[in-house]
Formats: sequence, C-alpha cells, structure tokens
Amino acid sequence: MGGPVRSGAAPAPAPAPAANPFAPMAGGEPVPPPPVGPEGPGQVPYGYPGAAYGGAPAPGYAGWSGTAPVPSNGLGVTALVLGIISAAVFCLWPLAILLGLLALIFGGIGRGKAHRGEATNAGQALAGIICGVVGASLGIVFAVIITLT
Repeated sequence: MGGPVRSGAAPAPAPAPAANPFAPMAGGEPVPPPPVGPEGPGQVPYGYPGAAYGGAPAPGYAGWSGTAPVPSNGLGVTALVLGIISAAVFCLWPLAILLGLLALIFGGIGRGKAHRGEATNAGQALAGIICGVVGASLGIVFAVIITLT
C-alpha cells in the first residue's frame, strides 16, 4: 500500500524557515540601497547616502534640458481675433480693411511658425487669414457702396 515504514526512526526534520529579506545583515554591515526601477529612482528618501544638493552639471554635457520649449501661439491667436473683429465691424470700413490686412499678415507669419514646429495652432492662423480676407473684402465692398451712392 505505501512505502516501507521505519520503526523507531526519528521523524524527518522540518524545513528551515526562509531568511527574512528585510532583516538587517549579520555582522553590522549596512543595508544596501533598494533597486532602481525602470522609471528611475523616484523620490530619494531623507538621509539616503549620496543624496546631496544638486551641484554643477557634468562638464561637457550639453544634452537634453528636460523640458520642451513652449509653443508660441500668439500670432495665430492674434490673427484669429483681428479677423473676427474685422468681419464683425465691416460697417466701419477703414478699420475693417486695416484689421483684415493685419489679420492676413499675422496669420501668414503664424502659419509659417506652425510649419516650422514653433507653434501648434496652424488652424487658428488659417482661420484668422480667412476671417481677415472676408472682413477686408466686406469693408472694401461697403466702402464702394458708400462712395457710389
């Protein structure tokens, strides 16, 4: 039925318990630092060895600064605002023509910056160009109507 039974033999010894990985090392040795994960060391705890205040960067290192440049979207937004105002106040035809031309200029510069990657609002700049052309055209048509009547 089963294996041979030993009579009078002492029971088998219990397996030794696993060592506690969090227990201090024997002999007074310092505990090694925790391993670094793939996302970096994270926040350094207080009193961590080697954690001093940041000093000068390594000499000759002119690499990545850590932050991306902020896009300069001001010209596209300005073109859109001027184009909308130009189209809205076409009855004031000198002002509408001036604002429409400014919207056309700012929109063209803003689109150029967006194509170079310096700005992220190429659509707003294009909308400013369109609204500026519409506003200036309405101003010119209104001026012609006023002067002919």
